[in-house]
Amino acid sequence: MFIKKIIGFFFVLSLILLISCKNSEEIKMEDQVNIIFLHHSTGKNIWEGGLTKFGKNLGFDADVVNWFEDYNDENNKSYKILETDFPKKSPYGWNNYPFDYYNIWVKNAGAQPYMEEQTLELLTKQYDVIIFKHCYPVSSIQADSTTPDINSDKKTLGNYKLQYEALKKKLLEFPETKFIVWTPTALVEKASNKDEALRATEFADWVKSVWDTKGDNIYLWDFRALQVEGRLFFKNEYAESEYNSHPNAKFSKTVAPYFCNRIVDIIEDRGDNTKLTGNLN
Repeated sequence: MFIKKIIGFFFVLSLILLISCKNSEEIKMEDQVNIIFLHHSTGKNIWEGGLTKFGKNLGFDADVVNWFEDYNDENNKSYKILETDFPKKSPYGWNNYPFDYYNIWVKNAGAQPYMEEQTLELLTKQYDVIIFKHCYPVSSIQADSTTPDINSDKKTLGNYKLQYEALKKKLLEFPETKFIVWTPTALVEKASNKDEALRATEFADWVKSVWDTKGDNIYLWDFRALQVEGRLFFKNEYAESEYNSHPNAKFSKTVAPYFCNRIVDIIEDRGDNTKLTGNLN
């Protein structure tokens, strides 16, 4: 009789554990969110939390990946984040400025890749959240010398604004997908000049105050604000050197969790009411 009770107890316990696991799996399936981060070397530094050198992995797990694994475990979520170079060095070329996103996603939109790069029609079928950024030469903004031209790859305020307006219109065609755009990455002073920095600041301010609007599917991560802290240039103490505008290991390690916080805020519909930097302090 005693043995039967013991067997019965373990049978019930097994059922409870099985049901619990099944419910947990169901919750995770319901909360499954697929995220892709499109970037080059600066993005890689933040992704790895400082465990890279100029975009080359030093052999450790990425900070962003670890952060999301911990968050999923603690909150019973299933947020899956991946990263990739975009565009690749070949055949398109190592350029990810406003013109290039416009060129691939707007001008050459469609169900087929453009020069082996995925269009939004393809990306949005795979991912619920798409994050993209520009490399720091985006802040080498030249003076407008002619009428702005949306099809020009010249880095000017007028061209950038036309390309961003076309990009916004395109992103809004995919309301079920959330897009996160990094504010334009900054340059250290010795890699730029005051006029370029003023134009880059003007563009960043325009992106935040005019281009970005609440209530839609487009959001910002204000990486630039973390870089410059109210100044014109990327602070030297946060950069690889006074001549190199890649973020250093310490800065990358510090802001990687802010990046993750911002992504989660947006996924969980707090994106319009929380800090653009993701700094919770």
